[in-house]
Amino acid sequence: MPTLYYGDNLGVMREHLKDASVDLIYLDPPFNSKRNYNVLFKSPKGEAAEAQITAFEDTWHWNTQAQDEFEQLLKQANTDLAEIMRALRSFLGENDMMAYLTAMAIRLLEMHRVLKETGSLYLHCDPTASHYLKIVLDGVFGKEMFLSEVIWQRTSVKGDAARKFGAVHDTLLVYTRSQDYRFYPTFLAKDEDYLGRFRLDDNDGRGPYRLAPLDSPNPRPNLTYTYKGFAPPAKGWRVSKVVMQELDSEGRLAFPSDPSGRIARKHYLEEQDGRRVSDVWIDIPPLQASAAERLGYPTQKPLALLERIIQASSNEGDVVLDPFCGCGTAVHAAQKLKRDWIGIDITHLAVSLIEKRMKDAFGENLKFEVGTPKDLEAARDLALRNRYQFQWWATSLVNAQPYQAKKKGPDSGIDGVKYFHDLDDDAPKKILVSVKSGKLKADDVRAFNHVREREKAEIGLFITLSKPTSGMVSDAAAAGFYTYADRSERKVPRMQILTIEDLLDGKARAEHPDQRPDVNFKKAKREEGKKGQEKLF
Repeated sequence: MPTLYYGDNLGVMREHLKDASVDLIYLDPPFNSKRNYNVLFKSPKGEAAEAQITAFEDTWHWNTQAQDEFEQLLKQANTDLAEIMRALRSFLGENDMMAYLTAMAIRLLEMHRVLKETGSLYLHCDPTASHYLKIVLDGVFGKEMFLSEVIWQRTSVKGDAARKFGAVHDTLLVYTRSQDYRFYPTFLAKDEDYLGRFRLDDNDGRGPYRLAPLDSPNPRPNLTYTYKGFAPPAKGWRVSKVVMQELDSEGRLAFPSDPSGRIARKHYLEEQDGRRVSDVWIDIPPLQASAAERLGYPTQKPLALLERIIQASSNEGDVVLDPFCGCGTAVHAAQKLKRDWIGIDITHLAVSLIEKRMKDAFGENLKFEVGTPKDLEAARDLALRNRYQFQWWATSLVNAQPYQAKKKGPDSGIDGVKYFHDLDDDAPKKILVSVKSGKLKADDVRAFNHVREREKAEIGLFITLSKPTSGMVSDAAAAGFYTYADRSERKVPRMQILTIEDLLDGKARAEHPDQRPDVNFKKAKREEGKKGQEKLF
């Protein structure tokens, strides 16, 4: 049953995923590029500067967590991997790369455990660490389980090609759980070059065809028979005499006029699926900034890339796991292709983006529970464990964007921002969000209203884990009302106090006009005809 988890994937896999329960794993982990990646949200013109926030920091450090995970690796049952990790640490030292490889190794062990005997794993990486990751994967799966190294051209040549060959590709390292793995060849579209190869036609109703040699590429001493006076090739034929006779009876052989020539086989266009996909993929373009599919998440991959992987290595009804979910491209592709799925991400920002993406693409009937707080006690627990994750989660309850182009730090009383249109053709208006997880101060609402006025926002949403005092309620009322512009004379408070408890229970919601609801987030394209399942957990 499809599931979306919030949390560290190591703990989630250990606690929630059973042995041999997954058919296909795709992971696109951080690459250890030492960069920060920001989510760029959709915003009205002129508001872009405050419409982004750090999604993740792609920098790793050797610390107590890395040391603890490394020691766990030395104690687990796979001694080959333990020796590989000792050797890598001896070579690399206790640095960022070693911390990254340690984190990946211990998680790959769990992925190996949950993968079925018929399953496969696709690890998406770049040249930063691909050479080390392949060694780690050899240790986890066994070098004989390496299946393919797929090269995906993700971009065109950039300015860095002046002093080296242009860096234009990512790598997919593909490993299987056993030799009994599932794999289904995929085919490229029949382009003009491919169609041009089928130039011959006998006008017998079977259409155009091309000729292919029947010479064996390797020595076949047992297939060196003479057929209808034509001597065998030097290395023998590709097919047995029985098969040769069958092809002949079906009119699929072309005989040369010269007795010293070679018999060829006719391949009819209408019977061909196209060129088989190789391990170099240049036909799936990257997502440009202007692409309709792009949702603003850094490192987002094209849906077509994940569809190819899922179709090649799984069947309908199989379980697809993405332990580094990001914006959810893998689970989107899995749902579209009628697979079950499990997604895991360590940030509430990613989880909320995935929830919105799936409902945009598959409709509101696609209901699913996720690993986010469902009651007041769970909300309090999240606030104690990570105040910033709590703020992101609380902001998502009112469908607002996280505020500021940084992950942590002072926020000037603003934790989220939202825009609305009163009339369909008017300029967008701003709503500010403030989230309070700790003890409230008497002037919190009054101070936030000053921020709202300073920022020229029409409405302020004050979200609190604690119940507000009567003085706070009075301060909110003193801010007055926003009156709708549609002559209906409807009005809503300019300062709205929303408790977490009431938001979770459905007793409260943000009130404001909503003439153009897509102004805050880019909307995933609706998957037509895909109704989804009534209940996902």
